[in-house]
Amino acid sequence: MSVKALSVVPGKPDTAGVRDHPDPSPSEGGLLVEGLLMGVCGTDIEIIQEGYGWSPPGDERLIIGHESLGRVVDAPGDSGFAAGDLIAGIVRRPDPVPCEPCGKGQWDFCRNGKYTERGIKERNGYGASQWRVEPEFAVKLDPSLGDAGVLMEPTSVVAKAWEQSEKIAERAPAPQHVALITGAGPIGLLAALLGVQRGFDVHVLDRVDAGPKPQLARDIGATFHAGDVGEIGVQPDIVIECTGYGPLVFELVNVVAKDAVICLAGISASTRKVSLGLDSINKEMVLENTVLFGSVNAARRHYEQAADALVKADLEWLNRLVSRKVALSDYTDALDRHDDDVKVAIDLRH
Repeated sequence: MSVKALSVVPGKPDTAGVRDHPDPSPSEGGLLVEGLLMGVCGTDIEIIQEGYGWSPPGDERLIIGHESLGRVVDAPGDSGFAAGDLIAGIVRRPDPVPCEPCGKGQWDFCRNGKYTERGIKERNGYGASQWRVEPEFAVKLDPSLGDAGVLMEPTSVVAKAWEQSEKIAERAPAPQHVALITGAGPIGLLAALLGVQRGFDVHVLDRVDAGPKPQLARDIGATFHAGDVGEIGVQPDIVIECTGYGPLVFELVNVVAKDAVICLAGISASTRKVSLGLDSINKEMVLENTVLFGSVNAARRHYEQAADALVKADLEWLNRLVSRKVALSDYTDALDRHDDDVKVAIDLRH
């Protein structure tokens, strides 16, 4: 028997393609899952087109896909899951040593870099018509979400970003009211959603005001801005930066409120060089009690927070966020940017 899966030999982009792979081994986890959708993000494009990623030990190819949505086909009786459950798989696994954070279930803070990740680093991903996962690394979704459940993994990333930002913000006695999200891609819009759910006055900044993103921001109660961050007209207490554009990061220091927290949740592949007045930026951050920090990946509790946030959201809005679905056999179309794209997903059922 075999399953259809999207795989590649890391480092050899011309080997990417949909192939037959052996049925997933029970050693990969007790839950047997029908793959429904795989979300596509920049990491997947880097793996397919630019040679990023690491194959599992002993395998030449890596099955990609870390943004997952599946339906349980078979589950052990004591697993807490049953056939028919809608689930998402967690991406990262703790290192085998483990380091202290991994030993405490916080593999998103792994200190020795020996963690593995489904579909990215030394573990096959979820981009297959069937996959297996350990029950402790699966999170159940409300069945009402349907295909919108594919937003689970990116939502877990911003759930962590918000959790950490609010923890840091608690150091200051004044309450926080205004949030700025830079970037109106799927990560940015989901960050805006979680900010609105937390009661913040949310502002979303993007370079352009064309396409569906401005209205998606407005429809959850956020204010949309296009253009220069210096012209938004508000002083945010918390910023979730989702573009990865380095110069913007340091522009933010000049527009935030006193005691502000700036969370970097985006990464850019650019190697551009820019001149910055680091001494004045340092002075500004010190005098204004500004915190600038990075956040990556997510622990299990962040997936659970994400599941709660998604079920509270307007389902029609979530479905608009998943703007395009592409059949597995046509996966290359999912890698090409369309003007009206927000989140693109590969349909593993076709």
